[in-house]
Amino acid sequence: DLGGSGLTAPERHLVIEALAGGCLTSTFIWQQHGAAAAATAGCAGDAARYAPELASGRLRAGVAFAHLLRPGAPSLVATPSADGWILEGVAPYVTGWGHVDLVLVAARHETEIVWVLVDGVATETVSTERLRLLAVDGSSTHAVRFIGHRVAADRVVGTAELDEWLNGYRAGLRTNGSLALGVADRACRLLGDGSFDDELLDVRRRLDTATIEDLPEARADATVLCVNVTSALLASRGGVAVIDGGHAQRLAREAMFLLVQGQTTAIREAQLRRLRAAAPAVG
Repeated sequence: DLGGSGLTAPERHLVIEALAGGCLTSTFIWQQHGAAAAATAGCAGDAARYAPELASGRLRAGVAFAHLLRPGAPSLVATPSADGWILEGVAPYVTGWGHVDLVLVAARHETEIVWVLVDGVATETVSTERLRLLAVDGSSTHAVRFIGHRVAADRVVGTAELDEWLNGYRAGLRTNGSLALGVADRACRLLGDGSFDDELLDVRRRLDTATIEDLPEARADATVLCVNVTSALLASRGGVAVIDGGHAQRLAREAMFLLVQGQTTAIREAQLRRLRAAAPAVG
């Protein structure tokens, strides 16, 4: 109704997969824009006024919430003020900075998360540092620091209890698995010998049918497959595979990126179990 695609979840997964096989960077940014658009469309407050422009793409948005998954003290906090909130701290990974108009930022207030829209520009109270990534560097990822940054009440998208949000986040772990499937599928097609095709189909099925409890294991299946098939593509090409500009080295670097992107503790542990089990015994 607002100008978005209206895709179902399974359709969206296939679109993400297809796009990721062509350009992981573009897909990564597009996903985050979609998350901000959807959150704003579901907003009950004044921030919903941005939803039509975000849904249509006339406004572009990024997100800043990966820090919520970190253990320990929150890196970005929100303090209530007379007319909204004051942000203090760092959002360590903000993708698309310099290309987006708005950023959907999550900050901690006691046991709650406060979601607000912040303009994607540096100010006296917002500074950034460009992060140089070994893969997906075109995403223009920055660490963004807020020092007493005021956010008006009409920019608040909503609040949620941290524990409730974390449970909901676990349910959404399927989506990022499509990034790994897309990169793996592209590598399979370039490899061209069919050696990983059945495994790719099986991993996609496991992702599609996994329960919330099983999703970390299914996500690990996808990322480890991505590492294996891109490594096989590198090995098949010889020295030309590591020349800058070639598909094989780029896909291998993207597989490395996906080992840590969208990661939770459960996914990391499942990945490590698989990678360690594949290591040859010594002695």
